[in-house]
Amino acid sequence: MAADSPVPDVPPSPEIDTTVSHSARIWDYWLGGRENYPVDRELGDQIAATLPDIVVQARADRLFLGRAVRFLAGEAGIRQFLDIGTGLPTVDNTHEVAQRLAPDAKIVYVDNDPLVLTHARALLASAPEGATHYLDADMNDPESILSGAAQVLDFTRPVAITLLGVLWHVTDDAKARGIIDTLMAAVPSGSYLAIAHPTIEVTGERMAEAIRQWNRFGKPPGVHRSPAQIAELFNGLDLVEPGVVSCPLWRPEATPFGPPEPIDQFCAVARKP
Repeated sequence: MAADSPVPDVPPSPEIDTTVSHSARIWDYWLGGRENYPVDRELGDQIAATLPDIVVQARADRLFLGRAVRFLAGEAGIRQFLDIGTGLPTVDNTHEVAQRLAPDAKIVYVDNDPLVLTHARALLASAPEGATHYLDADMNDPESILSGAAQVLDFTRPVAITLLGVLWHVTDDAKARGIIDTLMAAVPSGSYLAIAHPTIEVTGERMAEAIRQWNRFGKPPGVHRSPAQIAELFNGLDLVEPGVVSCPLWRPEATPFGPPEPIDQFCAVARKP
């Protein structure tokens, strides 16, 4: 592994293990960010060598977040967001997208990476009419997430819960389903769930090998799921059109370059009836 060096403008924290790669920091690297360490860049480059379009996948996931939040804050009228697995701040974070349409929107960000939380508190400032809160919690403990989020969010009113690029770290299907069931049981009818998750539908073995590399050298481990398995995570909810699709194909915005190409990051948004 490469030698450690400090993240630009951020002093290393004793809470941050800079000798082990972390998904949020690798994601930041693929998105062109600066908040990552040599160990993150090394594994990011190894995966990109196996699957060159991984950077495209990372960016497509981010663009899906923007389109989904615009739908939720606009057409769906949602004013409360619970963003689980926030990742490092970049352009068009959830609160920025939501509060452009609804300045009074409230957002709770959840992550358990000390570097993510440090940057979130420094950079993710709410519009004065709304609220932004940062919660140090693990998605594997949804009860703690709900307890902390209740300090800001009103669970008698609809909430949009986002789990983008994080559920693949819950490798047991029953446990993933249990996390979602706990979260959705706490919010009322009219709430929404958004998920983005890796598959091997498009690139097949290349994506499977990229995930195997991740599991050898990165943490936490991850697993791909088929579109059918992803759809099962929404059982009991009403999928919003177009259902479970590759991220670039979820309500794509018009461009002069023709229709978008599918990638191995699939997604969906669903409403609690």
